[in-house]
Amino acid sequence: MRTRKKLDRIPEEFGTYEEAADFWEKHDSADYVDLLEDVEIDVNLPERHYVIGLDKKTAELLLNKAQERGIKPNRLASELLQKTLTRSK
Repeated sequence: MRTRKKLDRIPEEFGTYEEAADFWEKHDSADYVDLLEDVEIDVNLPERHYVIGLDKKTAELLLNKAQERGIKPNRLASELLQKTLTRSK
């Protein structure tokens, strides 16, 4: 017959991420599977972001054109790249 080991109580709420990390570093979540409950979450993964080096003149042109159109520079850069790349197929 298997005996269940005494488990530490999972805190109702952790004060910080560090406290949560410390607790789960010392405890195996598999030991608590009977206490856990399923939850549904909506996930909206953001677009990918890339760092692209621009010379000063190009960066200024991009910023100015974006301001003229009332959009963010990264949106304009994305639109311009997409147009250029799809046109060159």
